[in-house]
Amino acid sequence: MLLNTNVKVGYTVNNTADRLKLHLDGRKPMVAFVCVHNSCRSQIAEALGKHFAANVFESYSAGTHTKDRINPDAVRIIKDKYSIDMELTQRPKLIDYIPEVDVIITMGCNVVCPVLPYDHMEDWSLDDPSGKSDEEFLIVVAEIDRKVKELVHRIAK
Repeated sequence: MLLNTNVKVGYTVNNTADRLKLHLDGRKPMVAFVCVHNSCRSQIAEALGKHFAANVFESYSAGTHTKDRINPDAVRIIKDKYSIDMELTQRPKLIDYIPEVDVIITMGCNVVCPVLPYDHMEDWSLDDPSGKSDEEFLIVVAEIDRKVKELVHRIAK
């Protein structure tokens, strides 16, 4: 990954209704959803970002460690709810394997991303639904859905 030394590193705790102040030079912003294993919440956020925000920002997900595959419950639930097959277009990957991004969204797992430059960072503080019931999964998916749509609004504002 190439580091852009001209990027100001900033930090915002949690999201707000304010428009994000990004340094884009006329290009579409790049958003990374980051989680420890990049197997569940961050993968869901990437899928929903691509689904709802493709015309507003580029979506990526990554982890500080990885699992060998996307959480099968996440794959099944997102396929059932949105007709999106994450396994066709996504795979678990480390933060070193995504391009330089403008916005970093951590999922609530105390991930520190010291090597990534960014204009904006926030933590969504989402519970990990891995190993839990479909009902608990659907609560987290609904929250990610809401937050991705809010992020679209805040970037496009």
